[in-house]
Amino acid sequence: MTRKPYVDQDVCISCGLCVETAPEVFRMNEDNLAEVYDPAGAPELQIQEAIDNCPVNCIHWE
Repeated sequence: MTRKPYVDQDVCISCGLCVETAPEVFRMNEDNLAEVYDPAGAPELQIQEAIDNCPVNCIHWE
């Protein structure tokens, strides 16, 4: 994988859609904000689905 996803936690609204879409990549941290814990945990297509479905567009590729 050449790209890595990241979450802009200043924008995250804690909806959890990314965790539902790609639980191998995303999780909720102690502040109940999404974070990337394994950027290679799922295929890029699945990560892109999480990016596309984020209601506040806080997930991006590095």
